Amino acid sequence: MSKMKASSSELDLDRPNIEDYLPSGSIQEPHGKLRLRDLLDISPTLTEAAGAIVDDSFTRCFKSIPSEPWNWNIYLFPLWCVGVLVRYLVLFPLRVIVLTVGWIIFLSCYIPVHLLLKGHDKLRKKLERCLVELICSFFVASWTGVVKYHGPRPSIRPKQVFVANHTSMIDFIILEQMTAFAVIMQKHPGWVGLLQSTILESVGCIWFNRSEAKDREIVARKLREHVEGPDNNPLLIFPEGTCVNNHYTVMFKKGAFELGCTVCPIAIKYNKIFVDAFWNSRKQSFTMHLLQLMTSWAVVCDVWYLEPQNLKPGETPIEFAERVRDIISVRAGLKKVPWDGYLKYSRPSPKHRERKQQSFAESVLRRLEER
Repeated sequence: MSKMKASSSELDLDRPNIEDYLPSGSIQEPHGKLRLRDLLDISPTLTEAAGAIVDDSFTRCFKSIPSEPWNWNIYLFPLWCVGVLVRYLVLFPLRVIVLTVGWIIFLSCYIPVHLLLKGHDKLRKKLERCLVELICSFFVASWTGVVKYHGPRPSIRPKQVFVANHTSMIDFIILEQMTAFAVIMQKHPGWVGLLQSTILESVGCIWFNRSEAKDREIVARKLREHVEGPDNNPLLIFPEGTCVNNHYTVMFKKGAFELGCTVCPIAIKYNKIFVDAFWNSRKQSFTMHLLQLMTSWAVVCDVWYLEPQNLKPGETPIEFAERVRDIISVRAGLKKVPWDGYLKYSRPSPKHRERKQQSFAESVLRRLEER
């Protein structure tokens, strides 16, 4: 019950005051007429609906928040134009060259290692891990990535899983350049999907499709098998299940927290001084997202490897997930909201709608009886 109250209080704090968005004349009606306050008092459902129309906390989690413009006068605008020319005509070509050289080095080493060392699995896996870390380092260099890592570097140990907040697919690249994680990730089309099914398979990554219900059972089985292997790469999971704009954290899925192993939280916080690292996959392809990063001045972020956590006696996996989310949110300075990130991809279930309809009907009937 205390959890429910905490969630509702978080939602109330984040909900806008409807009356602040309306002119004063629309609130103070003559005596005897229905006022806005009376209408909203009929049911919390109406208040919730009005708040969602004005500005809801769910949509804000998946919106890019634009930075304040600084090129607003005749003195600064020429400097901004010079900056655009430097970023697009000088930095961008140099970064393309760096990334191209990185791919040439990577492929010239990876292909022979993958094909010629098939009978020496231990050596082949070790070299492939190093090469995946190398190409990720070239990706970070192509954005002029300024990444500060805090805490001990992850090591290969059985029965442990790493979880992190999720802003963009580059979260994986930034973490991968330090440690070759096996990540669980949505299967993507195009060149990203090609890399997933070839190169990233070598580090034990696990793919799934949100639209396939049977994938959940397969992924759950693969997760358990992976964490039991003593020689497998550390497992990385983004339990939010979707990209959030690095100002909020949505609910963590419980799958990573019911494996019966140690959970190692990772907090990632981007500095928007040069570019917003949030990837809105519905509005922008990952290729365009990379081009945006490569034409910015730099990508600046902090990564914290936090203290490992274990399930406490009497604690459920859902409570464990919320406790870890608290730790990550506090460290990265993110605001918690009680939303399921998968609602971004699907409509609310019929049961949820029926509960809302029943609650609304009961509140209206109760109001009518009072009159």
